[in-house]
Amino acid sequence: MKWSVGKILSKRAILTPERIAIHFEGQPITYQALNEETNRLAHLFQDKGLKKGDRIAVDLLNCPEMVACYMAAAKLGLIFVPLNFRMVSRELEYQLNQCQCRLLVFHDTFKDRIEPIRHAVAVEEDKFICLTTDEKKAPIYRDWAIDYHQALSNRASTEPEIDRPIDLDDPLIILYTSGVTGAPKGAVITHGQTYFKCFQNINYTDMRQDDIFQSQAPLCHSAGLCAVTTPALCRGATLLMRHHFDAATFAKDIEKYRATLVFGLTTMFRFILETGLLDTLDFSSVRMFFGGGERTSQDFLDTLAEKGIHLLVGFGQTENSAMVLMPEWAADSKPGAMGLPNFFTELWVENPEGERLPVGEIGEIVAIGPNVMKEYWHMPEETSQAIVNGVLHTGDLGYLDEDGFVYLVDRAKDMYRSGAENVYPAEVEAVLADHPKIELVAIIGIPDHKWGETGKAYIQCKTGEDITLAEVHEFLAGKVAKYKFPTCIETIDAMPTTVWGKLKKAELKKMHMQRIDPTYISGLKRKN
Repeated sequence: MKWSVGKILSKRAILTPERIAIHFEGQPITYQALNEETNRLAHLFQDKGLKKGDRIAVDLLNCPEMVACYMAAAKLGLIFVPLNFRMVSRELEYQLNQCQCRLLVFHDTFKDRIEPIRHAVAVEEDKFICLTTDEKKAPIYRDWAIDYHQALSNRASTEPEIDRPIDLDDPLIILYTSGVTGAPKGAVITHGQTYFKCFQNINYTDMRQDDIFQSQAPLCHSAGLCAVTTPALCRGATLLMRHHFDAATFAKDIEKYRATLVFGLTTMFRFILETGLLDTLDFSSVRMFFGGGERTSQDFLDTLAEKGIHLLVGFGQTENSAMVLMPEWAADSKPGAMGLPNFFTELWVENPEGERLPVGEIGEIVAIGPNVMKEYWHMPEETSQAIVNGVLHTGDLGYLDEDGFVYLVDRAKDMYRSGAENVYPAEVEAVLADHPKIELVAIIGIPDHKWGETGKAYIQCKTGEDITLAEVHEFLAGKVAKYKFPTCIETIDAMPTTVWGKLKKAELKKMHMQRIDPTYISGLKRKN
């Protein structure tokens, strides 16, 4: 079917040109203005020789320009690669080269991480574009980077013409998610899959054109880009956005702008609660608070409810965002549940032999539907492991109740979520393995009041050596993003292993939990 996500803005500029598309840092931007900037970018990309299927990347904070880059790529059939703005040079280099990216747009605040790798990445020399974070400042001149606003100043705002038609099955986005083996994988999302994500979230929230949709979920993640921004623009609502998340500002903005839909991660709401502002602000305009993004305790949900925030949780992955959503009518009657499979997801639980399990039995959560990613970019083996006969294997363990509600229990994959960021220990372990004092290292996710989960490193030092947390952080600096750093360490004489020498991380988790609660038996034991 010949259509594209880029049609969203083209149509909105005709149907609702004067409506506010984005409120950014207090400045309103109409659909017509956003579409015109998108068109200027599209002409710039064409002038740079970019063709359908080429990859363009952005290393940007949340901003309207990032939305314009995304939509310009969609209009031309380019593949949009949003990079996590918290990554360091080494991580950026891998991802830019893995997808053979031809063009990069980055914020000036990140130039120090881009400049050292610019000769080592696939991005062509005339295709580095720098966006200043403060337009009042003079453009930062670099002989290797083009100034974003100067480059657009003489471009046409008319709709771009394309040489090759775009099909709904064509790739639109590559979203990188770190792998268990340490090598990040690029989940490929098509135009058609993105439209289905729009439909499911518009349907779930009963979104309207007069909605003020507030979110500070990063646009480099599936939630911020696919579950919030694209549906809001598709429906013609107004998206409320800022560069950074600040808990006090976020809470005050709900009242100031009379937000009607609010998306937030559990960690964000934890910070908002700690501001103490919830007793003084008026949230009566809000029709729905939703998000979560991690297993959220009922006690915390109850505390939020007492403050007027009735948060509806959900569960999803980069490979299949928002696959489970909590209906409003069940929020109080299904404590501990993540929700029901969304409108475009079929979901069940399997044992290792691939057999469906009955109600209440724990197994791997698997799913099918038009929201499931197409593949991992240029990783056929990893794709075949994740998608088997069209079925996505999530790597998460859980069970279903008699009403079909999904309960998460643990992760089959060696991964934890810190502040709603996926952290794959293997990536950090591979770096620490080169430390001269370390013989063996294993990192596990442990509960954390502030971040939901954080990393704990168990370290077996070389004979006669000892190591401190500060030394671990110093060694990791510049090699992995700071949110991946373990926040505590414990040195042990020997790692627990099987008779075949395989590390038993479950034993490390058990050791940690027994320190907290001596009665702890197993993280997989379901409470009655």
